[in-house]
Amino acid sequence: MGKKIATVITNMFEDVEYTSPAEAFKEAGHEVITIEKEKGNEVTGKNKETTLTVDHGIDDVNPADFDALFIPGGFSPDILRADDRFVKFAKHFMDAKKPVFAICHGPQLLITAKTLEGRDATGYKSIQVDMEYAGAKVVDKEVVVCQNQLVTSRQPDDLPAFNRESVNLLK
Repeated sequence: MGKKIATVITNMFEDVEYTSPAEAFKEAGHEVITIEKEKGNEVTGKNKETTLTVDHGIDDVNPADFDALFIPGGFSPDILRADDRFVKFAKHFMDAKKPVFAICHGPQLLITAKTLEGRDATGYKSIQVDMEYAGAKVVDKEVVVCQNQLVTSRQPDDLPAFNRESVNLLK
């Protein structure tokens, strides 16, 4: 049975960091559900390669209805972390020990949710110091899997490893 993956996303996401994992999740039989401020909003990646129509507004979803959380990188996580509703939503998955997949700048949302303390994780080079200040043990490698729950990667080059470990965790 496929899992329901909540994907928090807004404009200026890193195109391939959404499209590549979303494709891998769908190929493995899972459902990728996009969540932004309003249902039906169109969001566009920062490279203008991908535009998608949002499935649900943040006020219309309950994190308990999802099996996992996916946070694509780019500027999207930094925009979303300024909205307490998205911070609270992300915190639910970390606190409930549900799978969380965050690539590149994705961990910024987890920093704001104060959920990285004591976790092994990685992220884009420019946010690794922020992650350390948030209490994470930052490991500079293509993919880090922590406590069989949190999967993090640094950049688009890491996508094959990120996708592999994320899909494995959903089995």
